Amino acid sequence: MNWFKRKKKNINTPSTQKKELPDGMWYKTPGGSIIHIRELKNNSYVCPEDDYHVRIGSKEYFEILFDNKSFEELDKDLSSSDPLKFVDTKSYKGRVDKSQKDTGLKDAIKTGVGKINNYDIVISCMDFSFIGGSMGSVVGEKISRAIDYSLKNKIPLMIISKSGGARMMESTYSLMQMAKTSSKLALLSREKIPYISLMTDPTTGGVSASFAMLGDFNIAEPGALIGFAGPRVIKETIGSNLPKGFQRSEFVFEHGFLDFIVDRRDLKTKISKLLKLLKN
Repeated sequence: MNWFKRKKKNINTPSTQKKELPDGMWYKTPGGSIIHIRELKNNSYVCPEDDYHVRIGSKEYFEILFDNKSFEELDKDLSSSDPLKFVDTKSYKGRVDKSQKDTGLKDAIKTGVGKINNYDIVISCMDFSFIGGSMGSVVGEKISRAIDYSLKNKIPLMIISKSGGARMMESTYSLMQMAKTSSKLALLSREKIPYISLMTDPTTGGVSASFAMLGDFNIAEPGALIGFAGPRVIKETIGSNLPKGFQRSEFVFEHGFLDFIVDRRDLKTKISKLLKLLKN
């Protein structure tokens, strides 16, 4: 009886097929708008027809935000170890090695120091393309070191979150990063050094339950999924339908968890105005 025997090793779903950036010359948004990649890039990876914000990584955010695309990268060689010798369908070490090869990144976050319209700032930006932007010990450590740099040099910090949550392959080590980053941010607050948190699509799990929601200003891009557990899990748990737009930026803003929503095309201008306000 082999009627139900799986012939393929993996099942491809929309979530596993979705890439952070489009391939090819043209890109089609979920709403059906088609745009040339060159125009998309010149428009900060936002489709002008329907304002859809394409997922981008630290490279693109740094190009958009830093003056002259110039910055100094901090702790660029930090890489995850495998303290638990974790293996599921693959070894954790194998997953890290493959992600590093595929993305050119060392882990799921990158930190740069530079200027936004001549205002000094430290930016730590997460990359969803690296194991779903999951938060492991390296992510927590790099954020902690970014905070230390802000403290030492008395300059504001910005974290751009894009994550599926804590990295299960590091178990308790990853969960410890929630407390570690939160306590570090308390030191930043004590010294009255500004911290801006930008939540992008998606910001979920342990990231949303720690540093992503602890900004002096909590802001988000339009349409970003923001929450702890996903809508599907919540719907199955409570056994009823969820409100329209549940956990999207606009819904989260309406319920008081965000200070404002900012279009990516206006992000640099908005952040520099905020930095000017805070400096004064």
